[in-house]
Amino acid sequence: MDATHQDHPITCAKEPGRVQVLFEGHSIATSDDVLVLREEGHDPVRYFPREHVAMAFLKKTDKVTHCPHKGQASYYTIMRDRQIIENAVWSYEAPLPGMGQIAGRLAFYPEHFDFQVGAQSASDTEAADHGRAEAANAPGSNGRPDSGWAPAQGRGAERSFAPGVDEVVRHTDSGSGASQAEHWDANVSMPDDEAWEGDDIREDRPPTVAKPYEGTGSI
Repeated sequence: MDATHQDHPITCAKEPGRVQVLFEGHSIATSDDVLVLREEGHDPVRYFPREHVAMAFLKKTDKVTHCPHKGQASYYTIMRDRQIIENAVWSYEAPLPGMGQIAGRLAFYPEHFDFQVGAQSASDTEAADHGRAEAANAPGSNGRPDSGWAPAQGRGAERSFAPGVDEVVRHTDSGSGASQAEHWDANVSMPDDEAWEGDDIREDRPPTVAKPYEGTGSI
C-alpha cells in the first residue's frame, strides 16, 4: 500500500519472517503476517492481525483519538500477571480510504512491549529498528495515533529526570570505606550551633553535651 495525503507519504509493506510481541517476558502476539507502516517524520509501526494476538489479555477502553491521515484510533488496556498498562495497544478499526490494509489490526506501544523479528533477540530487533528510523526521529514524532497531542509515557519518559544507576553507584561506598567519586553536595543545610538547645557548645574548648536530666532532680 502506498498512500499520499496532502504531501504526507505513507507506505505499508509486509515484514519478512515471523514477529513476536512480548509483555513482561510473555508472548502476546506471534505472526508471520505483520505489516510495517512507515509515515514521513515518524518511527515505523508494526500492525498485527487480530487473530494472531492474545485478545484475552486485552480490554477495550473508552479512549479515542483521531489522525488526519489514518482516521479514528481505539485503544486497549493489557492485563497479565497483575500487570496493568492502560491504553497500551491501539487499532484503526475503520481507517480512512487508502488505509484499509491496517483495518482491525493492532499496534503496540514499544515502551511497554518487546519485539523479536525472526531469530533476532529483542535487543537486536530494537537496535535494528532504531537504525532504520534514526533519520526520522524528531521530538513528538513517533508514529503513534496520539503523536503530538499526548506526553511521553512509560519507562523512557522517566529516564531524563533522575541519574542513572551507574552514576548513583559511583557516588556510593566502593567497599573500601570511601566513595568512588566525590560526594554530591548536601541538599539540606545543617542547623547552626545555637539551634541545639541543651548543648553546651563553646568555640574555645571541645564541645560537650549537657546531660538530659541535669538539674532536674532525677536519678
